[in-house]
Amino acid sequence: MRIALCNEVIAPMPFPAQCDYAAKLGYDGLELAPYTLSDEPHRMGAARIAALRSAADDAGIAVTGLHWLLVKPPGLSISARDEAVRRRTVEVMRSLIDLCAELGGRYLVHGSPQQRRIDPGDTRDAALARARDCFASIAEQAEQRGVLYCIEALAPQATPLINTLEEAAAMVGSIGSPAVRSMLDCSAAGRAEREPLAALAERWLPRGVIAHVQLNDRNRRGPGQGEQRFAPLLAALKRHRYAGDLAVEPFDYVPDGPGAAARAIGYIRGIMEGLEAG
Repeated sequence: MRIALCNEVIAPMPFPAQCDYAAKLGYDGLELAPYTLSDEPHRMGAARIAALRSAADDAGIAVTGLHWLLVKPPGLSISARDEAVRRRTVEVMRSLIDLCAELGGRYLVHGSPQQRRIDPGDTRDAALARARDCFASIAEQAEQRGVLYCIEALAPQATPLINTLEEAAAMVGSIGSPAVRSMLDCSAAGRAEREPLAALAERWLPRGVIAHVQLNDRNRRGPGQGEQRFAPLLAALKRHRYAGDLAVEPFDYVPDGPGAAARAIGYIRGIMEGLEAG
């Protein structure tokens, strides 16, 4: 299991410095939020993409994948009633699939809660159906580019659409593509699920639903900075021979971004070393 750092945690640093810092802390990779790279990340040219990949290679670190996909450009939505908005959103999604593949990433995490809301006067079922059509429309391209497109379940405080792994799994099943999967965000699960993290892994890993894991506490800080315990989850992942990546994704940086990144990798590496020793 590779451990990646979500790069927005240290985004004030120039990208080459992000790579160097994460590598020195012991991370295997960076999971990139496209909005940290450009105001129009779907339109980055070949030279810029090559420079990003070269910076990661020089630091000896991988670009594992992408997340926070639809923050920029503004005005995107997979659930809007406006067909033109959805068409533009799908175009951006397809461009980000290409970007992920060109950077050497394995997966994309589709969270983006503000871009999957219910329009005033709309119904949840109608908004969900439009979201499903957007996901289905990018499945073939994800499969062709050899990446996994992961639909992220997010807590109801963040979005009214797709709040649990069960709902995400239903969406994935309705699309029926091997390239469209779901993932486990620990903070969201801590707020929306009834089962603990390890039980969720035990239930959904054998069904092939979980293709990625983001590590964060329900209090939105880094793993090890709250009430949730991650050793049972990591033990479950190991037991099921999970071969995906783990990404550290705090939202509340304590004491600051670099410090949160350093604390998290020490905590996770310590657990994994204990599991290996056991």
